[in-house]
Amino acid sequence: MKSSLSHNARRVQDCLAALGFSCEVKELPGSTRTAAEAAASIGCSIGQIAKSLIFRDEESGQPVLVVASGDNRVDLARIGKATGLVLAKADGRYVKENVGFAIGGIPPVGHNRPLRTLLDPDLRRFQAIWAAAGTPFAVFALAPSDLPAMTGGEWIELAEER
Repeated sequence: MKSSLSHNARRVQDCLAALGFSCEVKELPGSTRTAAEAAASIGCSIGQIAKSLIFRDEESGQPVLVVASGDNRVDLARIGKATGLVLAKADGRYVKENVGFAIGGIPPVGHNRPLRTLLDPDLRRFQAIWAAAGTPFAVFALAPSDLPAMTGGEWIELAEER
């Protein structure tokens, strides 16, 4: 493992190792802040980017993690119908305080506390996907089949209809 990783990237790497995953966090010279930037920096399709988005459950006020394919838009009404959750957008301050990472580098693991996690089944189209690793320049590759064990998440249809 690299010892030269930034603090947040190291935090994600350590979490992955503690969970028993051998994924390697890499810090890239190009930005991975958005799905398009990440795909360009990595050299993969936008759909292979597992974007981790934080929403706020309006009833409990708790954060909810949605891991969606980079080429999908999340449909909050669809999530509500499937789960009963009423989700709202979370601002940067809420995300940083409740999750421990800033928007643009939110990983699927390593948060301040366990999060209810919803997974986009469209990610299963790919053998390998890429997720943020704590900074807008850090990523790691994984198999979509690892997401439920890694995150405790559940697969639900959450993308807007095309």
